[in-house]
Amino acid sequence: MFSSRGKSNDNGAATKLQFIKDGQPVKLFNKALQLQANAGIEYVQKTFRPLERLRDVEFNRNWSLPFITTAADERLLNAGIGLTDKTGNRFHYNIVNYNRSDTFNGFKQQLEYFAEIRGWKFTNNVSLTNITTSTEKGIYLRPMVDVSKRISSFKSILVGASYQGEHNKLLNRAFDTLTPFSFAFNIWQAYLKSDNSKPNKWGITYFTRSDFYPVAKKLLQADRSKNISFFTELLKSEKNQLKLNVTYRKLEITNPALTTQKADESLLGRAEYYVNELKGFLTGNVLYEVGAGQEQKREYSYVEVPAGQGEYTWNDYNSNGIAELNEFEVALFQDQRKYIRVFTPTNEYVKANYVQFNYSFALNPKMLIDFSKAKGLTKFVSRMSTASSLQISKKTIAAGSFEFNPFTKALDDASLLTLSSFFSNTFFFNRVNPKWGMDITHVLNNNKSLLTYGVESRKQRSLSLKLRWNISRNITSSITARSGINNLNTPKFSNRNYEIKQTGLEPSVSYVSGTRLRVTVGYAFSDKKNAVGFAEQTTSNILNSEVKYNVLPAAASMLSSR
Repeated sequence: MFSSRGKSNDNGAATKLQFIKDGQPVKLFNKALQLQANAGIEYVQKTFRPLERLRDVEFNRNWSLPFITTAADERLLNAGIGLTDKTGNRFHYNIVNYNRSDTFNGFKQQLEYFAEIRGWKFTNNVSLTNITTSTEKGIYLRPMVDVSKRISSFKSILVGASYQGEHNKLLNRAFDTLTPFSFAFNIWQAYLKSDNSKPNKWGITYFTRSDFYPVAKKLLQADRSKNISFFTELLKSEKNQLKLNVTYRKLEITNPALTTQKADESLLGRAEYYVNELKGFLTGNVLYEVGAGQEQKREYSYVEVPAGQGEYTWNDYNSNGIAELNEFEVALFQDQRKYIRVFTPTNEYVKANYVQFNYSFALNPKMLIDFSKAKGLTKFVSRMSTASSLQISKKTIAAGSFEFNPFTKALDDASLLTLSSFFSNTFFFNRVNPKWGMDITHVLNNNKSLLTYGVESRKQRSLSLKLRWNISRNITSSITARSGINNLNTPKFSNRNYEIKQTGLEPSVSYVSGTRLRVTVGYAFSDKKNAVGFAEQTTSNILNSEVKYNVLPAAASMLSSR
């Protein structure tokens, strides 16, 4: 740095050395084994500032440290030894000492073990950490045990059970009580799964979890959840495929004094279906998802940015000099675009159920009809095709039951928190015909959002017809007709509500000369009228032209060589 001030902390050093010995043949109890050994040291000076993250995300958690810690000189020493036999059974023991200049000192021992005995697989991973500081001392135990076996005589089904837990006890030396950062949980699990190598597979899992919180010198149980999960994937057929995953959870509160949570039942489910039938006549997919959670209320504000870089402008309608939310509008001109809208999450939540449903399908009769041999009505039908898609995402206030039906509740329903729906349907005729063709598209879009001042709903609907006609090899034409409604409803700011009915017509003609020249002349007519408020109306007529000339690579290289 060029500045001469504060030079004492500009320099920082860090180093890491690791020695590894792998694959050393040894004999133990007359059994051939492979020995692995490692040792290392790591040192980081207090004034060292890494450009990127130095350690993994959960490093502080593994050592019972706060998420944010003050800088200190750090030293880590590690050593380990492991053994592996030719069948894959392995054993590894590792010890680490972590010392900081702020009086923190910790020792972590970790044991990893895997063995397969008569088809049973045993996987163990246990770590024990002891820490001491000038004000605290603690112990952090993290065991994980898994036992499983694949039953080859019964369709290679995998059956197993596991245990996983964390017990973190931090004792305050001065008061001889556990600190608020102490916690514990136990997870017991049993599972049954089909052969994972098959295209059709399934599995079912049941597990229970208990959480413990500190009270004086003990960790007491506060709640217990029971969970059952089922999944299946049916992928054997190329024409019809299904993926399903469902989880049910029931939470029981065993000690209401230790937690603010309430007894609850929740359901999470997701199903995906893919279809490709009748030689491609019907193609598409369906997604259905249901669940329960919490919806966060949001608020938004307008932030001033350099002119031209924003989207909104401010009009002080009441002349009080205060920028209020209902005084911002989309700017018409570039120099007026001085504000952007920023959504900010809040700490207010509402318990909600959500459901999502999407589909996308296409029908193409041409895949079933030989166009060269088709006549009359059959030939007419073969020119048709259609595509339809629907997306619905809905959240409602939880009232003791789950939400399964995505099609209930209108925008004005009081129990509806958020709703986002998009429907599009297009009918094509002569879609691939190089001479002429047409398509009709209907689009319906609904949105409702929960904000801090209430709800805001928007609705858009449009119908468009597009015709194209290639008059000759060089001249093409098209015409697009549109009609629609654009609606905004905000009870808090009624003066900003609108319902705009609009119609439009856009014909155009293009002249194309090879790949070099394209000239387009077009006309656009638009009529918009607000059906509420002051009944504003606007009519616009636009005449536009465009000339595009391409310089081919060969011509460009010839020009550059000259």
